[in-house]
Amino acid sequence: MAGKDSIENIFLDGRSVVSRSPQVEHERKAAIFDLLEDNSFALEGGPKGPYNLHLSIEENRLAFDVRNSKDKPLKGFVLALSPFRALIREYLMVCESYYQAIKASSPSQIEAIDMGRRGLHNDGSALLRERLKGKVKLDANTARRLFTLVCVLHIRG
Repeated sequence: MAGKDSIENIFLDGRSVVSRSPQVEHERKAAIFDLLEDNSFALEGGPKGPYNLHLSIEENRLAFDVRNSKDKPLKGFVLALSPFRALIREYLMVCESYYQAIKASSPSQIEAIDMGRRGLHNDGSALLRERLKGKVKLDANTARRLFTLVCVLHIRG
């Protein structure tokens, strides 16, 4: 990824780390792995990547701290979480239903819940792309993985 407009490393705020279920931890690890394997992320107006991205929640806002590969600050910005709250809450509830369904439901019930989960995930990633417009250019898959991490950061103990 070196020399490319992409996220090279991603860090989630340690203050936001809480004891999470094994399923949530799996989703977090998978999102980070997939994001680092393949992503498209560029600061509008430069400088060019690769970037280290530090994500946190500060005063009920999503904070992006974008740094260069040597971890020197390049640009920071925050997004209000209020447009995301209902979607995140609904997404987390559907994810919990999905995890429960895997244990005891029929394949068709699991598939129906998963379709709803994917739809909410798509809505969340589209909202994230919209809110980042003018700040960051990113593709749909990068936005999906970042939305997963936003949801993980949103979980409180």
